[in-house]
Amino acid sequence: MINVERKDGFSLKISRILREATEHRLDIYLFIPGELGLTTKVVAEEDFYHSAIHVQRTYFSDRPYLPLIHSRLARRGELSSEQYRLSLSLYAYQYAIGLEQSCHELRNEKDEVTQEAIAELTALAQDILRRLRRNIPSDQTLRKYYVNIDNYLSWFTEQRLLSLVAHLPRGKEYKTAKSLLLEVCNIEHQHRVEQQYNSSHTTEALSRISNKMRLLRRLIEYPVTLKEKTQELGGGEEKLLKAGVTAVVMTAMSLAVFEVRETLGSISLLVILLLALLYALREIFKDDLRNTLWRWLRKGRPKWRRQYFDVHSAQLVGRQLEWFDYRRPSRLTEDILAARHANVTQKEEVVIHYGSHSRMLPTRFLSGYEQTRETLQLDLSLLSKLMEKGSHHVYQLKDGQVARHPVEKRYLLNLVTREVQGQKPPVIQRWKVVMSRSKVVEIEEIPQKNNSHATT
Repeated sequence: MINVERKDGFSLKISRILREATEHRLDIYLFIPGELGLTTKVVAEEDFYHSAIHVQRTYFSDRPYLPLIHSRLARRGELSSEQYRLSLSLYAYQYAIGLEQSCHELRNEKDEVTQEAIAELTALAQDILRRLRRNIPSDQTLRKYYVNIDNYLSWFTEQRLLSLVAHLPRGKEYKTAKSLLLEVCNIEHQHRVEQQYNSSHTTEALSRISNKMRLLRRLIEYPVTLKEKTQELGGGEEKLLKAGVTAVVMTAMSLAVFEVRETLGSISLLVILLLALLYALREIFKDDLRNTLWRWLRKGRPKWRRQYFDVHSAQLVGRQLEWFDYRRPSRLTEDILAARHANVTQKEEVVIHYGSHSRMLPTRFLSGYEQTRETLQLDLSLLSKLMEKGSHHVYQLKDGQVARHPVEKRYLLNLVTREVQGQKPPVIQRWKVVMSRSKVVEIEEIPQKNNSHATT
Protein backbone atom coordinates (compact mmCIF):
# COMPACT_ATOMS: atom_id res chain seq x y z
CA MET A 1 0.00 0.00 0.00
CA ILE A 2 1.05 3.56 -0.67
CA ASN A 3 0.95 6.28 1.97
CA VAL A 4 0.55 9.95 1.00
CA GLU A 5 0.91 12.77 3.49
CA ARG A 6 1.11 16.53 3.30
CA LYS A 7 4.44 18.16 4.05
CA ASP A 8 5.25 21.80 4.61
CA GLY A 9 4.25 24.21 1.86
CA PHE A 10 3.48 22.58 -1.47
CA SER A 11 5.04 19.16 -0.99
CA LEU A 12 3.39 15.74 -0.93
CA LYS A 13 5.31 12.80 0.51
CA ILE A 14 4.48 9.52 -1.25
CA SER A 15 6.02 6.46 0.41
CA ARG A 16 5.81 2.70 -0.01
CA ILE A 17 7.61 -0.45 1.12
CA LEU A 18 9.10 -2.61 -1.63
CA ARG A 19 8.68 -6.09 -0.27
CA GLU A 20 9.82 -9.56 -1.31
CA ALA A 21 9.00 -9.27 -5.02
CA THR A 22 12.00 -8.25 -7.10
CA GLU A 23 9.98 -6.32 -9.72
CA HIS A 24 7.83 -3.31 -8.89
CA ARG A 25 5.69 -1.05 -11.05
CA LEU A 26 4.28 2.28 -9.98
CA ASP A 27 2.11 4.79 -11.85
CA ILE A 28 1.12 8.15 -10.38
CA TYR A 29 -1.57 10.25 -12.06
CA LEU A 30 -2.17 13.83 -10.90
CA PHE A 31 -5.35 15.35 -12.36
CA ILE A 32 -4.90 19.11 -12.81
CA PRO A 33 -7.94 21.41 -13.39
CA GLY A 34 -8.05 22.69 -16.96
CA GLU A 35 -8.52 26.28 -15.77
CA LEU A 36 -4.87 26.40 -14.69
CA GLY A 37 -3.83 26.20 -18.34
CA LEU A 38 -0.94 23.78 -17.83
CA THR A 39 0.71 22.84 -21.15
CA THR A 40 4.16 21.84 -22.33
CA LYS A 41 4.68 25.43 -23.50
CA VAL A 42 3.97 26.80 -20.01
CA VAL A 43 6.03 24.20 -18.12
CA ALA A 44 8.03 21.68 -20.14
CA GLU A 45 7.77 18.03 -19.09
CA GLU A 46 11.50 17.76 -18.38
CA ASP A 47 11.44 20.94 -16.28
CA PHE A 48 8.53 19.67 -14.19
CA TYR A 49 10.22 16.29 -13.67
CA HIS A 50 13.54 17.74 -12.53
CA SER A 51 11.91 20.39 -10.31
CA ALA A 52 9.06 18.41 -8.75
CA ILE A 53 10.09 14.73 -8.55
CA HIS A 54 12.58 13.71 -5.84
CA VAL A 55 13.03 9.98 -5.15
CA GLN A 56 14.92 8.36 -2.28
CA ARG A 57 15.47 4.70 -1.37
CA THR A 58 16.48 3.45 2.08
CA TYR A 59 16.86 0.07 3.72
CA PHE A 60 13.85 -1.23 5.64
CA SER A 61 13.32 -4.22 7.93
CA ASP A 62 10.35 -5.87 9.63
CA ARG A 63 12.73 -6.87 12.42
CA PRO A 64 13.27 -3.53 14.18
CA TYR A 65 15.58 -4.88 16.86
CA LEU A 66 18.14 -6.38 14.48
CA PRO A 67 20.25 -3.17 14.53
CA LEU A 68 20.38 -3.31 18.33
CA ILE A 69 21.78 -6.84 18.15
CA HIS A 70 24.43 -5.58 15.74
CA SER A 71 25.27 -2.67 18.04
CA ARG A 72 25.79 -5.04 20.97
CA LEU A 73 28.14 -7.15 18.86
CA ALA A 74 30.05 -4.02 17.89
CA ARG A 75 30.32 -3.05 21.55
CA ARG A 76 31.96 -6.42 22.25
CA GLY A 77 34.43 -5.83 19.44
CA GLU A 78 32.88 -8.39 17.12
CA LEU A 79 31.82 -5.81 14.52
CA SER A 80 33.59 -2.79 13.08
CA SER A 81 32.79 0.80 14.00
CA GLU A 82 31.36 1.27 10.50
CA GLN A 83 28.93 -1.62 11.08
CA TYR A 84 27.96 -0.13 14.43
CA ARG A 85 27.25 3.22 12.83
CA LEU A 86 25.13 1.61 10.13
CA SER A 87 23.15 -0.53 12.56
CA LEU A 88 22.44 2.35 14.91
CA SER A 89 21.40 4.54 11.97
CA LEU A 90 18.95 1.87 10.80
CA TYR A 91 17.44 1.62 14.27
CA ALA A 92 17.12 5.40 14.62
CA TYR A 93 15.77 5.91 11.14
CA GLN A 94 13.07 3.26 11.46
CA TYR A 95 12.05 4.63 14.84
CA ALA A 96 11.78 8.16 13.42
CA ILE A 97 9.71 6.95 10.47
CA GLY A 98 7.46 4.89 12.73
CA LEU A 99 6.87 7.77 15.14
CA GLU A 100 6.09 10.13 12.25
CA GLN A 101 3.50 7.73 10.86
CA SER A 102 1.90 7.04 14.24
CA CYS A 103 1.56 10.74 15.06
CA HIS A 104 0.26 11.44 11.56
CA GLU A 105 -2.43 8.77 11.95
CA LEU A 106 -3.51 10.11 15.34
CA ARG A 107 -3.68 13.68 14.03
CA ASN A 108 -5.90 12.56 11.15
CA GLU A 109 -8.30 10.59 13.33
CA LYS A 110 -11.84 11.72 12.56
CA ASP A 111 -13.07 10.57 15.96
CA GLU A 112 -11.63 11.70 19.26
CA VAL A 113 -8.24 10.20 20.06
CA THR A 114 -8.56 7.89 23.06
CA GLN A 115 -6.39 7.87 26.13
CA GLU A 116 -5.44 4.25 25.38
CA ALA A 117 -4.03 5.18 21.96
CA ILE A 118 -1.92 7.97 23.47
CA ALA A 119 -0.71 5.72 26.28
CA GLU A 120 0.27 3.02 23.79
CA LEU A 121 2.20 5.52 21.67
CA THR A 122 4.13 7.03 24.59
CA ALA A 123 4.89 3.62 26.13
CA LEU A 124 6.24 2.29 22.84
CA ALA A 125 8.38 5.38 22.26
CA GLN A 126 9.85 5.19 25.75
CA ASP A 127 10.52 1.44 25.39
CA ILE A 128 12.40 1.92 22.11
CA LEU A 129 14.51 4.76 23.52
CA ARG A 130 15.19 2.73 26.69
CA ARG A 131 16.50 -0.18 24.59
CA LEU A 132 18.78 2.18 22.72
CA ARG A 133 20.25 3.59 25.96
CA ARG A 134 20.99 0.20 27.51
CA ASN A 135 24.20 -0.21 25.53
CA ILE A 136 26.30 2.94 25.68
CA PRO A 137 29.65 2.23 24.01
CA SER A 138 32.86 2.91 25.92
CA ASP A 139 34.92 3.55 22.82
CA GLN A 140 35.03 7.30 22.21
CA THR A 141 34.62 6.95 18.44
CA LEU A 142 31.46 4.88 18.86
CA ARG A 143 30.26 6.99 21.78
CA LYS A 144 30.40 10.16 19.69
CA TYR A 145 28.07 8.65 17.13
CA TYR A 146 25.79 7.26 19.83
CA VAL A 147 25.49 10.74 21.39
CA ASN A 148 24.43 12.24 18.06
CA ILE A 149 21.77 9.54 17.58
CA ASP A 150 20.44 9.76 21.13
CA ASN A 151 20.42 13.56 21.04
CA TYR A 152 18.41 13.67 17.84
CA LEU A 153 15.90 10.96 18.79
CA SER A 154 15.24 12.61 22.14
CA TRP A 155 14.61 16.00 20.50
CA PHE A 156 12.61 14.45 17.66
CA THR A 157 10.38 12.55 20.10
CA GLU A 158 9.67 15.74 22.01
CA GLN A 159 8.86 17.65 18.82
CA ARG A 160 6.49 14.99 17.47
CA LEU A 161 4.60 14.70 20.76
CA LEU A 162 4.34 18.48 21.17
CA SER A 163 2.98 18.71 17.64
CA LEU A 164 0.42 16.07 18.57
CA VAL A 165 -0.63 18.08 21.62
CA ALA A 166 -1.12 21.18 19.48
CA HIS A 167 -3.38 19.37 16.98
CA LEU A 168 -5.41 17.04 19.21
CA PRO A 169 -9.16 17.72 19.25
CA ARG A 170 -10.34 19.36 22.46
CA GLY A 171 -12.55 16.49 23.62
CA LYS A 172 -13.30 15.10 27.04
CA GLU A 173 -10.07 13.08 27.14
CA TYR A 174 -7.88 15.93 25.91
CA LYS A 175 -6.52 16.92 29.34
CA THR A 176 -5.50 13.36 30.21
CA ALA A 177 -3.92 12.76 26.81
CA LYS A 178 -2.11 16.08 27.00
CA SER A 179 -0.65 15.27 30.42
CA LEU A 180 0.64 11.89 29.16
CA LEU A 181 2.32 13.48 26.17
CA LEU A 182 3.82 16.38 28.11
CA GLU A 183 5.20 14.00 30.73
CA VAL A 184 7.27 12.20 28.09
CA CYS A 185 8.32 15.54 26.59
CA ASN A 186 9.60 16.70 29.98
CA ILE A 187 11.48 13.42 30.50
CA GLU A 188 13.24 13.74 27.14
CA HIS A 189 14.05 17.41 27.68
CA GLN A 190 15.54 16.63 31.08
CA HIS A 191 17.52 13.73 29.59
CA ARG A 192 19.24 16.06 27.10
CA VAL A 193 19.99 18.58 29.84
CA GLU A 194 21.51 15.94 32.14
CA GLN A 195 23.66 14.53 29.34
CA GLN A 196 24.71 18.06 28.29
CA TYR A 197 24.03 17.28 24.65
CA ASN A 198 23.42 20.89 23.62
CA SER A 199 24.95 24.11 24.87
CA SER A 200 22.77 26.89 26.24
CA HIS A 201 23.88 29.05 23.31
CA THR A 202 22.32 26.49 20.94
CA THR A 203 19.12 25.81 22.83
CA GLU A 204 18.28 29.49 23.39
CA ALA A 205 17.84 30.11 19.65
CA LEU A 206 15.25 28.01 17.87
CA SER A 207 16.98 28.41 14.52
CA ARG A 208 20.27 27.06 15.88
CA ILE A 209 18.78 23.99 17.53
CA SER A 210 16.61 23.31 14.49
CA ASN A 211 19.57 23.51 12.10
CA LYS A 212 21.68 21.30 14.35
CA MET A 213 18.98 18.63 14.48
CA ARG A 214 18.49 18.84 10.73
CA LEU A 215 22.18 18.06 10.27
CA LEU A 216 21.95 15.16 12.73
CA ARG A 217 18.98 13.78 10.76
CA ARG A 218 21.10 13.84 7.60
CA LEU A 219 23.87 12.08 9.52
CA ILE A 220 21.42 9.32 10.43
CA GLU A 221 19.97 8.96 6.94
CA TYR A 222 23.26 8.87 5.04
CA PRO A 223 24.37 5.28 5.90
CA VAL A 224 20.90 3.79 5.22
CA THR A 225 20.17 5.66 1.98
CA LEU A 226 21.09 4.00 -1.29
CA LYS A 227 23.29 6.05 -3.58
CA GLU A 228 21.77 6.71 -6.96
CA LYS A 229 22.92 7.62 -10.42
CA THR A 230 20.41 9.05 -12.90
CA GLN A 231 20.94 8.78 -16.65
CA GLU A 232 18.78 10.34 -19.35
CA LEU A 233 17.94 7.81 -22.05
CA GLY A 234 17.94 8.30 -25.80
CA GLY A 235 21.02 10.52 -26.12
CA GLY A 236 22.63 8.37 -28.82
CA GLU A 237 19.35 7.93 -30.68
CA GLU A 238 18.81 11.69 -30.69
CA LYS A 239 22.22 12.29 -32.25
CA LEU A 240 21.60 9.66 -34.93
CA LEU A 241 18.18 11.16 -35.64
CA LYS A 242 19.66 14.65 -36.03
CA ALA A 243 22.29 13.31 -38.41
CA GLY A 244 19.72 11.37 -40.44
CA VAL A 245 17.28 14.28 -40.70
CA THR A 246 20.10 16.66 -41.68
CA ALA A 247 21.31 14.25 -44.37
CA VAL A 248 17.80 13.84 -45.83
CA VAL A 249 17.07 17.59 -45.80
CA MET A 250 20.46 18.51 -47.28
CA THR A 251 20.04 15.93 -50.03
CA ALA A 252 16.62 17.34 -50.88
CA MET A 253 18.05 20.87 -50.82
CA SER A 254 20.93 19.95 -53.12
CA LEU A 255 18.53 18.41 -55.64
CA ALA A 256 16.26 21.46 -55.45
CA VAL A 257 19.18 23.85 -56.00
CA PHE A 258 20.36 21.77 -58.95
CA GLU A 259 16.88 21.86 -60.51
CA VAL A 260 16.67 25.63 -60.05
CA ARG A 261 20.03 26.12 -61.78
CA GLU A 262 19.08 23.80 -64.60
CA THR A 263 15.71 25.47 -65.09
CA LEU A 264 16.67 29.14 -64.81
CA GLY A 265 20.20 28.93 -66.12
CA SER A 266 22.54 31.77 -65.14
CA ILE A 267 22.56 33.58 -61.82
CA SER A 268 19.80 36.16 -61.57
CA LEU A 269 17.74 37.94 -58.93
CA LEU A 270 15.01 35.32 -59.30
CA VAL A 271 17.50 32.50 -58.70
CA ILE A 272 18.81 34.24 -55.57
CA LEU A 273 15.28 34.71 -54.21
CA LEU A 274 14.37 31.09 -54.89
CA LEU A 275 17.54 29.87 -53.19
CA ALA A 276 16.80 32.07 -50.17
CA LEU A 277 13.29 30.62 -50.02
CA LEU A 278 14.62 27.07 -50.20
CA TYR A 279 17.08 27.68 -47.37
CA ALA A 280 14.32 29.24 -45.25
CA LEU A 281 12.11 26.20 -45.86
CA ARG A 282 15.01 23.96 -44.94
CA GLU A 283 15.41 25.61 -41.52
CA ILE A 284 11.67 25.35 -40.84
CA PHE A 285 11.12 21.77 -41.94
CA LYS A 286 14.36 20.41 -40.53
CA ASP A 287 13.44 21.29 -36.93
CA ASP A 288 9.77 20.33 -37.31
CA LEU A 289 10.65 17.00 -38.93
CA ARG A 290 13.26 16.23 -36.29
CA ASN A 291 10.93 17.08 -33.36
CA THR A 292 8.04 15.10 -34.85
CA LEU A 293 10.18 12.02 -35.48
CA TRP A 294 11.73 12.32 -32.00
CA ARG A 295 8.33 12.39 -30.29
CA TRP A 296 7.19 9.40 -32.34
CA LEU A 297 10.39 7.47 -31.61
CA ARG A 298 10.29 8.08 -27.81
CA LYS A 299 6.52 7.75 -27.36
CA GLY A 300 5.76 5.33 -24.54
CA ARG A 301 9.42 4.61 -23.84
CA PRO A 302 11.23 5.38 -20.54
CA LYS A 303 13.07 8.69 -20.36
CA TRP A 304 15.40 8.11 -17.41
CA ARG A 305 17.25 5.27 -15.73
CA ARG A 306 18.24 5.24 -12.07
CA GLN A 307 20.85 2.91 -10.66
CA TYR A 308 21.00 2.24 -6.91
CA PHE A 309 24.22 1.37 -5.08
CA ASP A 310 24.92 0.25 -1.53
CA VAL A 311 26.61 3.14 0.26
CA HIS A 312 29.28 0.88 1.82
CA SER A 313 30.01 -1.91 -0.66
CA ALA A 314 29.30 0.28 -3.73
CA GLN A 315 27.57 -2.75 -5.27
CA LEU A 316 24.72 -2.25 -7.71
CA VAL A 317 21.56 -3.30 -5.83
CA GLY A 318 18.81 -2.18 -8.21
CA ARG A 319 17.74 -0.39 -11.36
CA GLN A 320 14.71 1.71 -12.17
CA LEU A 321 13.24 3.02 -15.42
CA GLU A 322 11.10 6.16 -15.27
CA TRP A 323 8.44 7.78 -17.46
CA PHE A 324 7.01 11.30 -17.22
CA ASP A 325 4.52 13.05 -19.51
CA TYR A 326 1.35 15.11 -19.73
CA ARG A 327 -1.80 13.30 -20.83
CA ARG A 328 -5.45 13.90 -21.59
CA PRO A 329 -8.03 11.81 -19.68
CA SER A 330 -9.04 10.16 -22.96
CA ARG A 331 -5.62 8.48 -23.09
CA LEU A 332 -5.98 6.82 -19.68
CA THR A 333 -7.02 3.24 -19.01
CA GLU A 334 -10.51 2.41 -17.76
CA ASP A 335 -9.39 1.39 -14.27
CA ILE A 336 -7.70 4.77 -13.67
CA LEU A 337 -10.73 6.67 -14.98
CA ALA A 338 -13.00 4.56 -12.80
CA ALA A 339 -10.90 5.39 -9.74
CA ARG A 340 -11.01 9.07 -10.68
CA HIS A 341 -14.81 8.93 -11.22
CA ALA A 342 -14.31 10.94 -14.41
CA ASN A 343 -17.31 12.58 -16.06
CA VAL A 344 -18.02 15.10 -18.81
CA THR A 345 -17.13 18.15 -16.71
CA GLN A 346 -13.64 16.79 -16.03
CA LYS A 347 -12.55 16.17 -19.62
CA GLU A 348 -10.65 19.46 -19.71
CA GLU A 349 -8.26 18.25 -17.02
CA VAL A 350 -4.58 17.75 -17.75
CA VAL A 351 -3.06 14.62 -16.24
CA ILE A 352 0.55 14.53 -15.07
CA HIS A 353 1.80 10.95 -15.28
CA TYR A 354 4.88 9.56 -13.54
CA GLY A 355 5.73 5.89 -13.96
CA SER A 356 8.53 3.67 -12.71
CA HIS A 357 9.54 0.06 -13.21
CA SER A 358 12.21 -1.13 -10.79
CA ARG A 359 14.07 -4.36 -10.30
CA MET A 360 15.92 -4.78 -7.01
CA LEU A 361 18.56 -7.37 -6.09
CA PRO A 362 17.92 -8.36 -2.44
CA THR A 363 20.86 -10.81 -2.45
CA ARG A 364 23.20 -7.79 -2.63
CA PHE A 365 21.48 -5.89 0.16
CA LEU A 366 23.01 -5.30 3.55
CA SER A 367 22.96 -8.54 5.56
CA GLY A 368 19.60 -8.99 7.29
CA TYR A 369 17.65 -6.59 5.05
CA GLU A 370 15.50 -7.74 2.16
CA GLN A 371 13.25 -4.71 1.71
CA THR A 372 13.61 -1.05 0.84
CA ARG A 373 11.47 2.00 1.52
CA GLU A 374 10.89 4.40 -1.36
CA THR A 375 10.01 8.02 -0.62
CA LEU A 376 8.88 10.21 -3.50
CA GLN A 377 8.48 13.90 -2.77
CA LEU A 378 6.14 15.67 -5.19
CA ASP A 379 6.65 19.46 -5.16
CA LEU A 380 3.58 21.32 -6.48
CA SER A 381 5.02 24.83 -6.23
CA LEU A 382 5.14 25.09 -10.04
CA LEU A 383 1.35 24.68 -10.13
CA SER A 384 0.83 27.35 -7.47
CA LYS A 385 2.25 29.95 -9.86
CA LEU A 386 -0.59 29.20 -12.29
CA MET A 387 -3.28 29.83 -9.65
CA GLU A 388 -5.10 33.12 -9.22
CA LYS A 389 -4.04 35.56 -6.53
CA GLY A 390 -6.25 37.08 -3.89
CA SER A 391 -9.58 35.94 -2.52
CA HIS A 392 -13.29 36.41 -3.09
CA HIS A 393 -16.10 37.13 -0.64
CA VAL A 394 -18.89 34.89 0.54
CA TYR A 395 -21.98 36.44 2.15
CA GLN A 396 -23.80 34.78 5.03
CA LEU A 397 -27.07 35.62 6.76
CA LYS A 398 -26.80 35.12 10.51
CA ASP A 399 -29.18 36.43 13.17
CA GLY A 400 -30.76 38.80 10.68
CA GLN A 401 -27.42 40.34 9.79
CA VAL A 402 -25.42 39.94 6.57
CA ALA A 403 -21.78 39.09 7.14
CA ARG A 404 -19.07 39.19 4.49
CA HIS A 405 -16.24 36.66 4.74
CA PRO A 406 -13.07 36.68 2.59
CA VAL A 407 -12.36 33.22 1.18
CA GLU A 408 -9.14 32.21 -0.53
CA LYS A 409 -9.71 30.46 -3.83
CA ARG A 410 -8.92 26.77 -3.68
CA TYR A 411 -8.39 24.14 -6.36
CA LEU A 412 -9.19 20.44 -6.19
CA LEU A 413 -6.58 18.06 -7.55
CA ASN A 414 -6.95 14.29 -7.69
CA LEU A 415 -4.05 11.93 -7.12
CA VAL A 416 -4.45 8.33 -8.33
CA THR A 417 -1.76 5.66 -7.90
CA ARG A 418 -1.48 2.14 -9.28
CA GLU A 419 1.08 -0.19 -7.74
CA VAL A 420 2.03 -3.71 -8.86
CA GLN A 421 4.47 -5.84 -6.86
CA GLY A 422 5.64 -8.99 -8.60
CA GLN A 423 2.75 -11.12 -9.83
CA LYS A 424 0.22 -9.67 -7.39
CA PRO A 425 -2.86 -7.86 -8.74
CA PRO A 426 -2.60 -4.07 -9.04
CA VAL A 427 -3.60 -1.88 -6.10
CA ILE A 428 -5.26 1.41 -7.06
CA GLN A 429 -5.64 4.27 -4.56
CA ARG A 430 -6.98 7.80 -4.81
CA TRP A 431 -6.56 11.00 -2.81
CA LYS A 432 -8.25 14.39 -3.03
CA VAL A 433 -5.73 17.22 -2.75
CA VAL A 434 -7.07 20.67 -1.88
CA MET A 435 -4.59 23.38 -2.80
CA SER A 436 -4.45 27.16 -2.77
CA ARG A 437 -1.86 29.57 -4.09
CA SER A 438 -0.16 29.64 -0.69
CA LYS A 439 -0.03 25.94 0.31
CA VAL A 440 -1.50 22.46 0.13
CA VAL A 441 -4.51 22.86 2.39
CA GLU A 442 -5.77 19.30 2.84
CA ILE A 443 -5.35 15.78 1.54
CA GLU A 444 -7.91 13.00 1.97
CA GLU A 445 -7.78 9.39 0.82
CA ILE A 446 -10.91 8.12 -0.96
CA PRO A 447 -11.50 4.37 -0.40
CA GLN A 448 -11.69 2.24 -3.56
CA LYS A 449 -14.36 -0.45 -3.53
CA ASN A 450 -12.62 -2.68 -6.08
CA ASN A 451 -9.36 -2.91 -4.16
CA SER A 452 -10.51 -5.26 -1.40
CA HIS A 453 -9.21 -8.37 -3.17
CA ALA A 454 -5.84 -6.79 -3.87
CA THR A 455 -5.09 -5.46 -0.41
CA THR A 456 -5.85 -8.49 1.70
